[in-house]
Amino acid sequence: MKKEKIKSKKRKKTILIFAFITIVALIVFFNLKAQREKSIKVTVEKIKRHNLTSIISASGEVKPKKNVNISAHVSGRIINIGVEEGERVKSGDFLLKLDSTQYKANADRDRALISVYKAELIKAEASMKKDENYFRRQKELFDENLISREQLETTKAQYDISKAQHEAMLFQIKQAEASLQSSMDMLSKTIYSSPIDGIITSLRVEEGEIAMIGTMNNPGTVLMTIADLSVMEVEVEVDETDVIGLELGQASEVRIDALPNQVIKGKVTEIGSSALQKVTSSQESKDFKVIITLENPPNILKPGLSASADIITAEKKDVLAIPISALVLREKEENKIKNDDQEEGIYVVEANRVHFVPVEKGILGELMIEIKSGVKEGQAIVVGPFSSLRQLKDDMLIKPEKKKEE
Repeated sequence: MKKEKIKSKKRKKTILIFAFITIVALIVFFNLKAQREKSIKVTVEKIKRHNLTSIISASGEVKPKKNVNISAHVSGRIINIGVEEGERVKSGDFLLKLDSTQYKANADRDRALISVYKAELIKAEASMKKDENYFRRQKELFDENLISREQLETTKAQYDISKAQHEAMLFQIKQAEASLQSSMDMLSKTIYSSPIDGIITSLRVEEGEIAMIGTMNNPGTVLMTIADLSVMEVEVEVDETDVIGLELGQASEVRIDALPNQVIKGKVTEIGSSALQKVTSSQESKDFKVIITLENPPNILKPGLSASADIITAEKKDVLAIPISALVLREKEENKIKNDDQEEGIYVVEANRVHFVPVEKGILGELMIEIKSGVKEGQAIVVGPFSSLRQLKDDMLIKPEKKKEE
């Protein structure tokens, strides 16, 4: 009995020792394996809520809403300029005058011609009445068989000629009156008055110069420019990839290069329906004209100043958002062979290992992007660096760097 108990104790002791050695060996084996497994250094952050504002930025220049170029309608030498550049004018105020001698002469000629035609008309009327009375008498004689038909037809022809001459004089008078009207119109165009209330922003001519009217190939002389500075706009060019997100009435913040410390509020009031035509390669991206009307612009604002605008297309408060750098685009697992589909998502961290989670995006902020679904608040995710994100795969071991705290 004693020998059997001794053997039993030795057997148990041996089993315990073997089990202990096995456990130690396994621990050492897995530790060595873990040490041999490659880990990637990454930056990790927790998902938090943020206030996001989606903005489209564009650049352009300041322009008045009303801007009128005063061009020459008739040719002539400038004999009087009644305004100066920078002067404020009202609608109807005198601007300048051209030499009107030739146009006055044309009008006087047409008046004289009308008088001549009217005198000729009196003679034509008298001749027509005379021939008409003579024709009637001849017709009475013919009815009594006292003259031949040939004599009657001769008097009838003379009467018809007199009527035609009378009508011709009426037409000549109308033609002369139309010519007089044209001459008076040309004469009136030698004096220029302001069509709007505004400021002379550009005076391009001087007294003594010759103003020329435009032709098909050559533009006419632009005498001056008048702008109504009470309503100012900023005309910007927006890329074709951004213009689809714009709507009328969207708020905007405008910065003028000449006023670096001032932000002017505005709203989108016009969106171009077609791309701007530029003399560039057709392969380049297209731009669309967008007009932003400024609210309460400063009085020192001038047309032509360079400006940049941030158009607010969307705003959201207290939404889940992640850094844009955390987004990864990869092929779907089931379509790797076909290579015909991709998915966008982020790498979520659990126990120093990562797994890919597809997400649904929302609005895009300056550096953050809204996440509508796929993750929860407080989850740790990999946000960079880009070189590490490209290497990550599901269940890969990582070495998190110090987390960024806001």
